[in-house]
Parts: sequence; C-alpha cells; structure tokens
Amino acid sequence: MPRKQVGIRDVAAAAGVSVTTVSHVLNDTPHTRTSDETKARVREAAAQLGYHPNRLARGLRTQASGMVGLLTEEIATTPHAGRIILGAQEEANKHNLTLAIINSRLNTDPEVEGVQVQAFLDRQADGVIYATVWHDEVVPPDELHAVPAVLIGARDRDGEIPSVVPDERRGAASVVDLLVRQGHRRIAFAASSVDVPATRGRLRGYRDGMLAANLDPDEFIVEAISEASGGYEATMGLLDHGRDPATRPTAVFCYNDRMAMGAYRAVAELGLTVPRDVSVVGFDDQDPIAASLYPALTTVALPHYEMGAWAVETLNSLIERRDEAALLGAHPVLLECPIVERASVAPPKGD
Repeated sequence: MPRKQVGIRDVAAAAGVSVTTVSHVLNDTPHTRTSDETKARVREAAAQLGYHPNRLARGLRTQASGMVGLLTEEIATTPHAGRIILGAQEEANKHNLTLAIINSRLNTDPEVEGVQVQAFLDRQADGVIYATVWHDEVVPPDELHAVPAVLIGARDRDGEIPSVVPDERRGAASVVDLLVRQGHRRIAFAASSVDVPATRGRLRGYRDGMLAANLDPDEFIVEAISEASGGYEATMGLLDHGRDPATRPTAVFCYNDRMAMGAYRAVAELGLTVPRDVSVVGFDDQDPIAASLYPALTTVALPHYEMGAWAVETLNSLIERRDEAALLGAHPVLLECPIVERASVAPPKGD
C-alpha cells in the first residue's frame, strides 16, 4: 500500500497546536509569540511523522517572486463574479504584483485542491488567494498554510486564514428598511431552502429589519429552491387569490435575483403588476437579470470588486509581514452590500 502523505495538519494534531503555529515554527517566522517548548514539540512531531515543508515555499521567505496566485471556484465562467478578478488585478498592479489564476471547483476534493495550490508553490508564488463564488464555510487544503494566504467569499472553519465575505445580514436588513420607508408593512421573504451562510445571513437580516420596524418577522416567510421556479412558487403561495388583498404582502423580498425573476412571473399570472400592486426586491445584482427585467429590479449588490481588492491588499501586507495572519483569521472581514435602486419598488397601493 502506498504511504499516506503527511500534511501540516497531521503535525499540528500530533503536537497539539494550530496549523498556523506549525507553519510559523517550521518556516522560522520571526516575531511570533511561540514558546521554545512549543517549537521543540512541533519540530519533534514533524521529525517523527517525516514531514518536510515544501522547499520552494520556504524559499519564499527570503526571495520574493512578485507573483500571487488566485485559485478560483468557476469565477471565470460566472459573469457577475468576474469583478473579483478585476478588483484583484487592479490592486495587484498597484503593488507591482503579477496575478496568476487557476479556475477550478473548490471545496469538493481536498486532494485536487492541494495539487492546485502546490502548482502555485512550485512556481514560487509569494502568496495565494482562495476564492469561492458563493459565501461558504471551507476547510482549506493543508498546502495553503505553506505561504501567506487569504480567502474570498469563504470563512475558514478553523479561523486561521484571513477572509473577506459579504455582509449579507446588513444588506438584507437594509432592504426591509427601504421597503418600510416606502410605506410597506406586509413584507414577505422568499427564502432559499439551501442551508449555507448566505441563506442564514439574509434570513437573519430580514428578521432584523422586521423587528426594528415592529413587524412580525415570521408571518410571511416561504422557503423554496433559489432559482426562478422557486421564486415563482413562493410568490404564488404568498399572493394567492385566496388570500384577502387586505392581508396579503405588498412587497416580496427574494433571496436572489433568479428568484425575483420567478416572482415577476407569478405577479403577472395573478393579474397584478410590479410595482403598482407588489414591490419586488432581489439580491446579488446579477447581470444580465437585474437590469433586464421590466421594470428594472431593485436589488442588493455583492462587493465582488471590493473583495478582490481587499484580498490582494491584505495578502501583500502578510507577505511584507505588516500583519499577523493568526490575528486577522479569527474574524472574517465583512464588506457592505449596497442597495441598487431601480424601478421595482413603490409605495403600497391605497396605503
């Protein structure tokens, strides 16, 4: 049987420390608060397990290549997320860094992920950015601990690698606030049925906004798949003609723009119009959906460009040792999700 390759997590488990501590000790990172006893324990565990840090990655500590790697999750084929690459590229230019990109499927096969990160290390990348399209929680591959690294759109489950994510909760709360200021009191939420951080954040934000306005946060919530068909089914249930017009929702806030597409169809099939009879709001500001719907969809924009720029700026600080990864990794950075107001929101009719 082939021998299982020993990784940095194996050393961390054997020594009873974090992978960040192992990385600091084996790479002789200066100015850390690791005790001599802990250093000895890590080195002993590494020796017993036969673990050897990547030679080229260690060389990065003394000789910078000027290249950073961006490992993406199908971003190259996802139009609305391409701004992550643009933000990262323009920020890299400011720091005279070259951005190399590998497009992949992340968080599905740790072994494949490790090989792809290793491809950057073999080319002597100074650091690596790991980016997911959807807000997620991940266990990064061990190889990502060999060099400075940051995450975009994903939280490190172990809280060791710095990350940046959209502030979905505040973005959703701001939608409710907008609708309340327009005079709406019966505000429905077409929620996603998939349990991911984005789903939880947007639902919490909706409830925050409803509670802040002294409205029932649970009366008008319907879960469905986060596609146009799900938005259609959820909105049909919320606005069904069997419901008294005096008590049915006057606004439907959809989990994403695709669900909002379905909401438009349901409103039309019920003989109603947007926004005269029902206001509709989406989330994601996804091209070409939001601006192409008629009337154009009011929605919430994800800070893709800003996350890409933040990632490179932070990675550059880590490479130059101006920041400490362990301190930054404890809490993801939340970036604002601004509302993009278009034509799908109006005061409720007759109110």
